[in-house]
Formats: sequence, structure tokens, C-alpha cells
Amino acid sequence: MTIRAVVKGVGHYLPENVVPNSYFEDKLDTSSDWIVSRSGIERRHFAAEGQTTSDLATNAAKAALENAGLSGNDIDAIVLATSTADLTFPSAATMVQHNIGNTRGFAFDLQAVCAGFVFALTNANALIQAGSAKRVLVIGAETFSRIMDWQDRGTCVLFGDGAGALILEAQEGTGSTDDRGILSTDLNSDGSYRDLLYVDGGVSTQSTGVLRMEGKEVFRHAVEKLAQTAHTALDKVGLGSDDVDWVVPHQANIRIIQSTAKKLGVGMDRVVVTVQDHGNTSAASIPLALSVGVANGQIKQGDLVVTEAIGGGLAWGSVVVRW
Repeated sequence: MTIRAVVKGVGHYLPENVVPNSYFEDKLDTSSDWIVSRSGIERRHFAAEGQTTSDLATNAAKAALENAGLSGNDIDAIVLATSTADLTFPSAATMVQHNIGNTRGFAFDLQAVCAGFVFALTNANALIQAGSAKRVLVIGAETFSRIMDWQDRGTCVLFGDGAGALILEAQEGTGSTDDRGILSTDLNSDGSYRDLLYVDGGVSTQSTGVLRMEGKEVFRHAVEKLAQTAHTALDKVGLGSDDVDWVVPHQANIRIIQSTAKKLGVGMDRVVVTVQDHGNTSAASIPLALSVGVANGQIKQGDLVVTEAIGGGLAWGSVVVRW
């Protein structure tokens, strides 16, 4: 008997404040055309004053629970991927746990920046495989608008706020790649690339800091490493690009998405793209795109889905899941 972590439900939440590219035109030396040509982004959402990452995560979690037909106490564990938690501690995950009325499980945050949701899915899968949990709520949530340098046109126009959630449930499978659920994962990191993408502050420096990025270098590493990790995860279970129904990539930049799809040998008609509407929401971008893909009728039960992401660290990875 093989235990699989099967997708039971998905959901997402976006703040009400929609920020079009035109917002930046009288503040920076930039234009909407420039932003679209460089990134594909047309708009993004910013959290309201006083609205925190756990607030966004809670709304996405409730949407996923409703989609799955479950209540808060049906969940055994919560894994929340974020780099912008409300407080140093306690974890934002425990705040979500309280907000959804979960009194019997456990919850923790996980930080791998834009790759956070892939790392969180892998950890949730391991919890289910180990028998530590039967249902795991996996969330990606960010308020990156709180760590922007608003004078840096190379970064502040790229990011947005949002949250997405997915519920995994332990189910019996046959052990074949026809099983529903997570089939393989691949995680990587290399701290020697730290200076390519980082926040120049933190608890031990007693400052919040702002995001710093070497865009050209991040682009180069992203295309190479995203294609590599996706191929590795597929190879682990004897699958190839032709078997993939949908690629749901980290939504950072349309040119990265297009270049990675080309290296994977997957046409853009099999790629879920939301970057134009959300910008880069870091750990929230993959669950947001998964939820939108399901809502739009793209991703259907039985489809083979590959997710891949790269973020500060550098950290990167992928997950292959039969929906």
C-alpha cells in the first residue's frame, strides 16, 4: 500500500487594493509599457493599512476549507510559507490556526522566500508519509509591499501581496504514477548566492530592511535552475515533459516563465500564468496560480501538474502532483 498526499481543496485571497502600473508613473522614472515589457506585470494587489500576512492567509485558508467541504478542526497540521510574518514570534501559522477554529492540530511557519510554497508542500507531504498528519493545510502568504524600497524601480514595481492555500489529505494509492497526489519532489539551495536576492535587515540587526536584487543574475539562475529541478522531479518517477498537463511556475516574470517552459519543452498553452494580475507574490504565487487555474477550469482532476520556484538563498525546487 502506498500513501499519497492528495489535493483535497484550494483557495486564495487577494487584498482589495488593486495597484495598476500607472500608479508608479508619477513616482518613478518608469512607465507601464516599460514594466510590462520587462516583467509582464500589469497590476498587483497591496494589503490595506493594518492588514497583515496572517489576515491574508486566514482568508485563503477559509476559501480552501470551503472548497474541500471541511472545517478548521478537520485539519491536523498547518504549514505556512512566508518571509513576511506578522511578528518575529509567534508564527503566523498559529494565528491562522486560531482564526479557523483549529484546536487540535499543530502549526508552524517555513521560510524559503519565493520557493517557500514548494518547500512547504514537500514538508507537508513528508508529514503525511510519516503518518504525523492525515490532513495538512499548506499556505503561501506574503505582504511584500512592506519591504520595498520605493525609490528602486527595478524591484518595487514587481511585487504584490496575496495568499493561496491547498489542503492535502492522506489517501491510499497503488504506487504508480496514475495515483492522485504528490508523486515526487526536488529541493535545492546554495547559500553562496545570498547577495543576489536578500533583505538588508532583520531581527539581529534590529531593522526591518528592504529587498535588494541583482535582477540580471537572478534571471539567469532562475531559467537554468527551474528547468533543471522540474526535469529532476519528473525523472524521479519516470515521467517526461510530454506527460505534463500543466506547469504552474512561480509567477515572478513572464520572460522567466517563457524561457523555462521552452527549456522544459512545454508550450505556453500548458502553463498557468497569473503574473499579469498579481505581480510577484513570492511564496503565495504558486498556490494563487493553482487556485486560479482550478477556478478557470484549466486544472482538472487527474491532470499531471508540475510546480517550480526559485527564491532568495538561493533556494529552488519543484513538486510533481497528480491533481
